[in-house]
Amino acid sequence: MNIDRMVFAFAGSVIMLSLALGYWISPYFFLATAFVGLNMFQASFTGICPLAMILKKLGVPSGKAF
Repeated sequence: MNIDRMVFAFAGSVIMLSLALGYWISPYFFLATAFVGLNMFQASFTGICPLAMILKKLGVPSGKAF
């Protein structure tokens, strides 16, 4: 699994988890959804993704996006 796939899998997992927690626990969990969405938006313009940087340092093979 390369960095691109891991970033998308992690982002999707956090979004789904925060939506479920926001629905059943507290609407404040929707802020995590907004944070992930904003991070994905800025990464599309800047090419800078904090998770991709961490995964690269851990030795995960690079993909084409990051």
